[in-house]
Amino acid sequence: MTDYTVTSAEKRLILTALAVVLLLSALDQTIVSTAMPRIIEQLQGMGMYAWVTTAYLLTSTVAVPIYGKLSDLYGRKPILITGVVLFLVGSALCGLSGEFGDLPLLGGGMMQLIVFRAIQGLGGGALMSMTFAIIADLFPPRERGRLFGVFGSVFGLATVIGPFIGGFFTDHGTVTLLNHEVAGWRWVFYVNLPLGLVSLFMILYRMPNLRVGKGGRVDYVGALLVVLTFTPLLLALTLGGTSYPWGSPRIVGLFALSALSFVIFLWVEGRTKDAILPLHLFRIKTFRIAVLASFVVSMAFLGVVMFMPLYMQVVQGINATQSGVALLPMMAGMILSSTICGRMVTRTGRYKLFMVGGGILLAVGVLVLSGIGPDTTARDLGWRLAITGIGLGPAQSLFSLVIQNAVPMTQLGVASSMSQFSRQIGSTVGVAIFGTFLTHSLTMELPKHVPLMPGMSAHEIDLSHAQSQAMSGDRIRANVDAALEKRFAVIERAYAEDETAIADVLSDPRLPDAVKAPLRNGGIRAKVREQLEKRASRVEAGLREGLAGREALLADPDLSPKLKQQLANLPERALRNHESLEGVLPLFRRSILAQEDARVAAVSAQALAAIKAGMVQYAERLTGEVSHGIKEAFSDSITHMLSRALWIVLLGVLIVAFIPELPLRSHQPAKET
Repeated sequence: MTDYTVTSAEKRLILTALAVVLLLSALDQTIVSTAMPRIIEQLQGMGMYAWVTTAYLLTSTVAVPIYGKLSDLYGRKPILITGVVLFLVGSALCGLSGEFGDLPLLGGGMMQLIVFRAIQGLGGGALMSMTFAIIADLFPPRERGRLFGVFGSVFGLATVIGPFIGGFFTDHGTVTLLNHEVAGWRWVFYVNLPLGLVSLFMILYRMPNLRVGKGGRVDYVGALLVVLTFTPLLLALTLGGTSYPWGSPRIVGLFALSALSFVIFLWVEGRTKDAILPLHLFRIKTFRIAVLASFVVSMAFLGVVMFMPLYMQVVQGINATQSGVALLPMMAGMILSSTICGRMVTRTGRYKLFMVGGGILLAVGVLVLSGIGPDTTARDLGWRLAITGIGLGPAQSLFSLVIQNAVPMTQLGVASSMSQFSRQIGSTVGVAIFGTFLTHSLTMELPKHVPLMPGMSAHEIDLSHAQSQAMSGDRIRANVDAALEKRFAVIERAYAEDETAIADVLSDPRLPDAVKAPLRNGGIRAKVREQLEKRASRVEAGLREGLAGREALLADPDLSPKLKQQLANLPERALRNHESLEGVLPLFRRSILAQEDARVAAVSAQALAAIKAGMVQYAERLTGEVSHGIKEAFSDSITHMLSRALWIVLLGVLIVAFIPELPLRSHQPAKET
């Protein structure tokens, strides 16, 4: 192991650089979400939008254990520098996606962004795991409690403000440079460059090559098996229930490939000296239980952080930027509890009490959050989020300390990466599970709360863009109008005597009887023909009564002026002469019956105008009912999801309770002058 000396000033500089690195890593997991609608609009890639997140998640997660092992063999500094450089290069390329049109091998703008996000993820995988490993190199476990509390606050801050910053850049960041317009969403990626370059300079010139071991053979087979195990798993968890049903051959096949690779991975790693993930670490009880607890708590953490903004936007009607601000109470609670508990751990040397206490408070927070509804005020939501944040602080920040304290100093890199790896896998599983819960609950709740409308079922309401105000009043009215227009087109065809449309309208239970009645028993034409036949018979009968009968017909308000004029022009002798009259009567009958088409068209137009006017009034009322119904359904679905999350939190607390409390080592791994 190489000897090195780090002064107090250098430590502060290194910690500053690491804080920036951690901020960038955590920020990038949430900042992109609010920019996605604008990215999709400009790069034209709606069918691939999920891969923008999935590509980063895949590469960053799978790379974590590999980076951890390599840092134990060859030192933290080269691994961290590699990670920062890849992250910055990926960020710059992401910002340039689509600027130069289609590119060879990379295709259009959206495909370019996906590839560049994967590069960015390769760098991001090193940032967080190396941050906590380097802190472990510089400070003994007793002092790490305070620092992990501070860095946990940085992580919480980045997680919460990410959507706010992303929304701000997207809405207000468009600028013109050298006569070229730079879209606001591109700054979501460019913002990483100045901060990242500053931290890279500090790392290059102020950080020693910490924890350089004796070197060793790189476990390439193990690294490959890590990729083959967790790439299919993450793909299945990300795409299952969204792009493909959970039971589809693709998803089942991905799970099967992951399971098979995992079995082979365990067999190979158990027989490899320099394993990418030394399995003997799992014989350490504290390490084993803490990794499991970190996995479970991270599942619940993402369930709150990812889906609460959705509740705020859909139910409370605020935009993505405002929802980021609304999460400030949770962020404040996380920062406060994480910082205080970190200092208390450093002072007392005890961590279990704070972890269990934080878990209990987290359970209380999730419990009170499960009581929110459509009418919950911002203040009422704020104190619930604050309790949740206070519980999340120690529950999140102390796991790395416990895991690092349980392993030999020579394997701090692997231990730190396992802490981060379990967190990321837990988060992915949590999002998949809670997303499935939410989707299933919405499927059940929407038909209960959203009124059925002609031509549109509750399941046809598009909730895919809820995070970008897709469920605003204007969009709901547009959905209602589109549905009613679609149905009105069918009604028009039915009134135009289209047999298929007539059958459709008559069989629709959602249409009122006033719309259906004119279409029954032969429809409007049969009714008009019957009326005209009666009119023709009445005219014949009146004319047979002579002059008196004609005078009565001329006074009949139901007869048209044209017909009355024809009756008035009929000579009196024709009325008195039976043979002449019998010759004239068929002419009048044909003239009256010839009005059938025009009369059918007039009656249909009058009926359709009345239906159209009724639909406009109906749309006004229905928009309010649908809006309220969506809010109620979404609110109920979120609370059902949180109720399930509570059980996961309680499971996490139970697991934490079984973590042995080892003494925190107080020796200093690095010399200080």
